[in-house]
Amino acid sequence: MNMPAENIARLRESFYKRISSRHLKPLWEVLHSLVPECPQPKCVPVLWKYADLRGPLLEAGELISAKEATRRVLILENPAFAGESKITNSLYAGVQLLNPGEVAPAHRHTQSALRFVLEGAGAFTAVDGERAYMQPGDLILTPSWTYHDHGSEIAEPVMWLDGLDIPILQLFDAGFCENLAEDQQQLARPAGDALARYGANMLPVDYKPKSLTSPVFAYPYARSREALEKLSKGSPVDACHGFKMRFINPATGGHAMPTIATFMQLLPKGFRGNAYRSTDATVFVGVEGKGRSRVGDQTFEWGPRDIFVVPSWMPCTHETDETSVLFSYSDRVVQEQLGLWRESRP
Repeated sequence: MNMPAENIARLRESFYKRISSRHLKPLWEVLHSLVPECPQPKCVPVLWKYADLRGPLLEAGELISAKEATRRVLILENPAFAGESKITNSLYAGVQLLNPGEVAPAHRHTQSALRFVLEGAGAFTAVDGERAYMQPGDLILTPSWTYHDHGSEIAEPVMWLDGLDIPILQLFDAGFCENLAEDQQQLARPAGDALARYGANMLPVDYKPKSLTSPVFAYPYARSREALEKLSKGSPVDACHGFKMRFINPATGGHAMPTIATFMQLLPKGFRGNAYRSTDATVFVGVEGKGRSRVGDQTFEWGPRDIFVVPSWMPCTHETDETSVLFSYSDRVVQEQLGLWRESRP
């Protein structure tokens, strides 16, 4: 094009304006952002101290009932997604409160959910006709489109972290919800039935899966902690993760949920981890002990019940001065199914 650069720029700008009325846009103007050389996450690192969450949550419990709210939750919203109710680009997180004697009414939705118990013991979540009684550190799953309600018959408040795949469902415009006529569903099985049927490396001979989520919907922390302890005694420590295990669907050996991967890791006393990064932005929760995690150029000091997020492809290192445990969840399972997941170690 044999003309001055300013003339070319003017002609192109005029062209772009004319085609915009036809809902067209030149790819060459945005290609670098659509197909980047490496992930460019909008998500940013954030730490929520449990001490800063607990007071507002209890205050919310005085302002609105669990039944009135349907789910009395304070959303953990990443500052990069203001107004979007997202903790990462693909996942949701919130902290829920149930006061003594309350019921969070039964409903079901296409979004898959996890509950990670932070405080209080003895309240329950009912899923598809069975109750799981909560203890701190327990992981409880709600498969897509299964009725679930929460109830408390104890004398203390119970709080837990909710993790859902809401943004993924929003991407596909595939969200549905339905309320049950009664506040609480009818029970069909005793508490602990699913763990007994499916959690002992055995399956009923005529087992047929009802969903893509694990038939074991409650993973007690006592069992998870025991497994980590035994792993730490008989295996070499991973330079990045310490001793890390993933929750699985015992019927398939795959991840426990089809859209959310869940993990628990033990970091031994004096652990100084190597930098690690992966394409799945990850939400971490302190369970035991305390430590430090350097995420990008920020350092988070965390302890039990503190929550922090590591964005996609951002280097993260963990350090501890005492034996510590972290729970985490991410969208790794989706990325693996699509052949997209990557990690980087030094």
